Amino acid sequence: MTKSSNVFCWIYLTLSIAGAVFPTLANIEYMKLYGPGFDIIKFIDLANVNPASISLSRDLLIGASAVFIWIINESKRLEMKNLWIVILGTFTIAFAFSAPFFLFLRERRLLEIKQAD
Repeated sequence: MTKSSNVFCWIYLTLSIAGAVFPTLANIEYMKLYGPGFDIIKFIDLANVNPASISLSRDLLIGASAVFIWIINESKRLEMKNLWIVILGTFTIAFAFSAPFFLFLRERRLLEIKQAD
């Protein structure tokens, strides 16, 4: 593994862990404040209560949608394994987890391809 690839792998993996931990902590706090379950309708309502939150919600929806489409296409192009973790993580943990985790998997796949040449 090249030094830069190793650095990028660690950066992506660290961001992925942070992207799982911090949204999960916020979701736990949400459930403590608004009931024992995760009321998605209430969550969406709260994410759209003022212009700042509306801007962030729309920004995430549009940006994450575009990147998610790229993730699917790129994983097929590179014949990547374990994409199911990325897809499941996007909808059950957070996009903040799955995007950097995909980049981690992608970096490792690119290294595999390079070593096979």
